[in-house]
Amino acid sequence: MRKRIPRLPGWPLALLLLFAECPASLTAQRSAALPLAPRVQPQAEKVSADAMLSQRPSAGAPVTTAQDNATAETLTRQQAEQLALKNNPRISVAELEALAQKQVVRVARSGQLPQLNGNLTGVDAEEASRISSGTLNASRLLYHAGAGVVLSQLITDFGRTRNLVASSSLQAKASYEASLATRADIALAVDLAFYRAMEAQATLAVAQSTVNARQNVSDQVSALTASKLKSTLDQSFAQVNLSQAKLLVLDAQNQYDAAMASLNEVLGTTNNTQFRLVDDAAPPVPVAAAADDVIAMALGQRPDLLASRDAHDADLRFAKAQHDQLLPTISGLGTVGITPVGSDQYFPQNWYGAAGINIGIPIFEGFRFRAEASEADLRAKASAEQDRDLEDRIVRDVRTAWLSMQSAQQRISVTAELLKQATTALDLAQTRYNLGLSSIVELSQAQLQQTQAQIDDANARFDYEADLAALRFQSGAQP
Repeated sequence: MRKRIPRLPGWPLALLLLFAECPASLTAQRSAALPLAPRVQPQAEKVSADAMLSQRPSAGAPVTTAQDNATAETLTRQQAEQLALKNNPRISVAELEALAQKQVVRVARSGQLPQLNGNLTGVDAEEASRISSGTLNASRLLYHAGAGVVLSQLITDFGRTRNLVASSSLQAKASYEASLATRADIALAVDLAFYRAMEAQATLAVAQSTVNARQNVSDQVSALTASKLKSTLDQSFAQVNLSQAKLLVLDAQNQYDAAMASLNEVLGTTNNTQFRLVDDAAPPVPVAAAADDVIAMALGQRPDLLASRDAHDADLRFAKAQHDQLLPTISGLGTVGITPVGSDQYFPQNWYGAAGINIGIPIFEGFRFRAEASEADLRAKASAEQDRDLEDRIVRDVRTAWLSMQSAQQRISVTAELLKQATTALDLAQTRYNLGLSSIVELSQAQLQQTQAQIDDANARFDYEADLAALRFQSGAQP
């Protein structure tokens, strides 16, 4: 049995590279003097950056999970958005509320339209008797039957009804903008849930390939240990690495299942459907060239900001309508009908009719009108401050989303380079281990670093696309 060269702590990598550049004769002499153990190939863990990019789920390849998803339905991000916008109950609630608010406009507008009421009256009474108690009214009781209609029409209330109609119309517009904001919220939630599920899917794929690779390493090290070519310490470390990889699969599977449950929830279904997620073929398109451009877009088209502005305008018109309560109201009245049954003494004609104008002047209502007008003014001022606060938050959120998107975009190239370097480090660690120049601890560390680099590289694009979706939402772009 050959002697193992002890591994010196902190041995410079330059010395290893120098050894790799030694003449072939020296290498051959060392190989003849020290027969090497069979080389352990880490298979799936030794993957280049280009190969990892081709193995991403974004390429459309199905991911093998613990469950058999060979017959699972394929789902893209755009398909997920369409399903959510169709099935999510929050969309229906927002649309129904917008439709209900439109009916409020009709209610307010009814005050400007004629009011026509019909009456059918029949009275059997003690002829010509009198009502001697109660309110002041026509106290004589007469036996008769009659039918007629009463027409009332508002002539003017000096703008109060018109302002009420305008206020309710603006509220209806605000409700419609709020429904668009809800659609944007759901679209963003779908995008984030979709990309989180894609990340979990990619992580699960890396974890399963890691288990396969470390299982092969463990089997080969166990065989070498049985042949007295490796120590039991190497075998123990190989088994530890395998167990860690299996734990990684369990965690990745749990994250994948949880992400899929979140995706099903935002899609508006209670089913636990297991989709095969496929990223859209089209590359993500930047929202704008600079953060200030995105801010300008957001302040001009964010539906929640437009809804808040419309609500503020509605408060202003309602406040004006409340002030108009102090003005007179002029309306016209008319009535016509017939009295086919009745005493000729009291009903000499079998029809009746009248028309007139009424002017209502508010004199004193216990300061109610003034209090309502003051309340409306204060609420309008409060809604104006809410608009300003929302604008400040939108500017902050846009800048934050822009910085996150920029950072995620830079991470794509960094993680690709990290994976490349981690793969190179694993190759060197594997060579050193096969030559007996290092322990399995160094090899294990290199394997762990490459696995993490694979996960980071696989998730980098999904993080970027998720941040880009958040930036689109912040800009106010409609799905």
